[in-house]
Amino acid sequence: MKAHKNARTTLHSRRILVERIAQGVPARHVARDLGISRQTVQKWLARARKEGLLGLQDRSSRPMHSPAALPKSQLERIAELRGLRLTADQIAHRLRLPRSTVSRHLGSLGMGKLPPLHPPPPVVRYQREHPGELIHIDTKKLGRFQRSGHRLTGDRHRRSEGSGWDYLHVCVDDATRLAYVEIHPNELRYTAARFLIHALRFYTDHGVQVQRIMTDNGTAYRSRAFAKTCRWLHVQHKRTRPYTPRTNGKAERFIQTLLRQWAYQRAYPNSDLRNAALPGWIHRYNHQRPHASLGRQPPITRLAQIG
Repeated sequence: MKAHKNARTTLHSRRILVERIAQGVPARHVARDLGISRQTVQKWLARARKEGLLGLQDRSSRPMHSPAALPKSQLERIAELRGLRLTADQIAHRLRLPRSTVSRHLGSLGMGKLPPLHPPPPVVRYQREHPGELIHIDTKKLGRFQRSGHRLTGDRHRRSEGSGWDYLHVCVDDATRLAYVEIHPNELRYTAARFLIHALRFYTDHGVQVQRIMTDNGTAYRSRAFAKTCRWLHVQHKRTRPYTPRTNGKAERFIQTLLRQWAYQRAYPNSDLRNAALPGWIHRYNHQRPHASLGRQPPITRLAQIG
């Protein structure tokens, strides 16, 4: 067997090496059988004679002395300046060090990224006690397609004819998670207003009197047409604070469930068949699917308990 000078040895093979040398097997034969060089055999043999079996353990390749390493005082100074929120460039310039050196030591200190100026706000979880006290409304657009896309076929060169967008308009009751969804070709103001009318009719059919609705700050929800519809329906309209979608988190979470368990759950040949499967999924969600936040009950059961 040809020796490989760069071949690595395991602790087990090193022990075999020492045992075979002790039995009188020539070093060149041991090297050949293990696929290593004679120099490697001699190295491990010398360690075993000097230190015993402990000498056969792996050792760090880090040198015993590093004359060019930064002194402890400079490392402390780097950490101190980082605590003042200086960037790696600024620290390197102030200490007259290479930026790569500063970045490497910041990483080893666990200070590679600047911490935020303010801690994130605590998560405030709430749930209304009675159905209709608050319902959450949101939209989500989905692509139309006439055949399966590249996610399934792997072919990015085939374009799907009839491309465009479908818009999901969703509504979720805060207390019961009872949901209502429609698909529309846009998310304009009059479409949003019509959806609100249909959604409130759905909840009325289930014995729920809606008092308040919550939306984001989309253009349709800030329109006069939507505001007029809210006044006509005698519902109070609340909007989330800008850049805080978590305020409308129940609608956001429902949309994620909707996408994962309906839109992307199977390979639909086209978007029309995908859309046709929506009513059945919504019925299962409301009447059969256990909901973790409702004690593993479906929304319709929760509605019957607190309605």
